[in-house]
Amino acid sequence: MKPTKKLTIRDIAEATGVSPATVSLVLNGKGEISGVTRARVLESVAKLNYVPRNLRGGSEGSSETLRFLKISKHGHTVNRDHSVFISDYIDGMSAEATRRNYTLEVVSSEGQPISAVAESLTGAPISGVIALGTELTEDDIRLIQGVGFPTVFIDTFYDVVDANFVDMNNEDAVYKVLSRFRSHGFERIGFVASHVDTTNFRLRQDAFFKNMVRLGLKVRESDVLSIESTHDGAYEDTRKLMEGGLDLADCYFCTNDIIAYGFMKALKEFGIRIPDDVSIIGFDNLPQSATTEPSLTTIEVSKRKIGYLAVTILDDIINAAENQPSVKMLVGADLVLRASDGRDVPRPAPQRARVMKKQPAE
Repeated sequence: MKPTKKLTIRDIAEATGVSPATVSLVLNGKGEISGVTRARVLESVAKLNYVPRNLRGGSEGSSETLRFLKISKHGHTVNRDHSVFISDYIDGMSAEATRRNYTLEVVSSEGQPISAVAESLTGAPISGVIALGTELTEDDIRLIQGVGFPTVFIDTFYDVVDANFVDMNNEDAVYKVLSRFRSHGFERIGFVASHVDTTNFRLRQDAFFKNMVRLGLKVRESDVLSIESTHDGAYEDTRKLMEGGLDLADCYFCTNDIIAYGFMKALKEFGIRIPDDVSIIGFDNLPQSATTEPSLTTIEVSKRKIGYLAVTILDDIINAAENQPSVKMLVGADLVLRASDGRDVPRPAPQRARVMKKQPAE
């Protein structure tokens, strides 16, 4: 049987349509590489299951290996729309893994049963695992952890599961969003949730209700919407709500930026002006948020920091002389101010005409 050819940086470059030098810069976390290009390179790395050489110059096999599992269980949240933020996770992991003399291996899993993902770890020549937990349930986490490797889960968080997590501080982030709306003088604050079941979506929804109480604001049940989490799904679901005569709130916090893009697109087709009629804030600070019309005010959490912390925690577990208690770490957020949430002064009451059932603008 002919041996399988070992992939090189040149193979990744050809698959991505960039130069080998660009691939090298991305894998080393160096250079002024655009987020889009970096995401394309890292997506090729994941798809081809490329294992980079130790970037500190040692011979192949001279360093231990950490495996990053990029898991897309159903694809409603882990998909091409979010490639950039996943590449930021990988950048943070890669830089810290290199510094600690590990090789970072990226393995992509799309639509596979989690039992198959766990089985693929059995007997693998690796020292530890970092798993993208965005779409994972508690049972999925226990299944992966049950293989026996030191494991850290990122982009998810469970209080009562005995596992290691590094996630964003959703409650702190949502508090900043609602405080921003209140500073505008808005009292009727809406929330655009999603019926797609992910932990961070649930945590943001819980944080919305908790922080509305904390800030002395009342929640109207009709102002909490539930729509799809993909761009097209969010757009279509919002159109249906508008066609049904939706009575819009003064402002909305959207569960993530992708939902915000679809939500805004539908509102604009019905003649709703943003932020003149409705203010909107998203979550994730994806690159498109700076260029959409209007530009989207949103929450930024350092994905590089989360990736870096995951490797740090994993290295500590690997090198500990005895079993360690689980580590659960939350990274704080910043509000990136742009045009979609309006000025820092109260604006006139929204036009009541927008409640009318109407056809989209031509």
